[in-house]
Amino acid sequence: MTRTYVVTGADSGIGALTAGLLADRGARVIRCGVGESADVRADLGTADGRAALLGAVERLAPSGVDGLALVAGIAAPTEATVRVNHFGTLAVLRGLRPLLARSSAPRAVVVSSASSLSAGDGDVIAACLREDEPAAVAAARRAIGRGRGAVLYRSTKIALNRWVRRAAPGWAESGIPLNVVAPGIVGTETAMTTMLATPAQAKLMAEALPQPLGFPGPADAVAEALAWTLSPANAFMTGQVIYVDGGADATLRGDGPYADGVSYGPVAMARMIFWSLAARVQRRRTGS
Repeated sequence: MTRTYVVTGADSGIGALTAGLLADRGARVIRCGVGESADVRADLGTADGRAALLGAVERLAPSGVDGLALVAGIAAPTEATVRVNHFGTLAVLRGLRPLLARSSAPRAVVVSSASSLSAGDGDVIAACLREDEPAAVAAARRAIGRGRGAVLYRSTKIALNRWVRRAAPGWAESGIPLNVVAPGIVGTETAMTTMLATPAQAKLMAEALPQPLGFPGPADAVAEALAWTLSPANAFMTGQVIYVDGGADATLRGDGPYADGVSYGPVAMARMIFWSLAARVQRRRTGS
């Protein structure tokens, strides 16, 4: 059965690669972007653009969609980065969730960035997580005014990572795996003309995001990861931030994220003790 996918940012870079890969494998792909090659042209930085995308997708796929790949994003030191990367992404995720729910194997994935390993602007991140767009935009303007506009991109990606971690359990209860793919520096046209435009910039990025598997990495590898997270084969993974980064996460953070075990609160501990005792009683009754 042919699966139907929606890919934002599908007119360039990783989005275009992902859309092409999915189509080559027999899927129907609704390409969303701002260029003429897109099936749905919409600016996710505006309320009108977000509504236009949702309406167009519903008209194109009234019976539902099987997967969402939210790739659209910008890295400019402007407030538009906050509007598009975080609030535009969430608007599409939530707005198309009813169409996803009609699929027998729905999947959703958000594209983040390995730059999210670095610290961001706390005010921007907090406002994004409160889902207060005016406050996030105001915080972005303050950061720009202090000459820190470059931090906005990774701030939005940090917020997306955290939002997905919080939201994924609820989406899972509805049968929808929701994950994040966070690419490192890969050889897209955008990267080559911005982050890697000069030898000095390339050296800076290699220092900030060391990638033992190579620098820059292959963009096709990111598209492959996105395609798999959207496939029916991904039936038991949700809430994960998958760093497709050539080893940057492992190099920079080591085993830090896994050094400590889970700490349970008193309510959870009480419930586990209760069910442990109940299980023991049941075993005695059954003689097992």
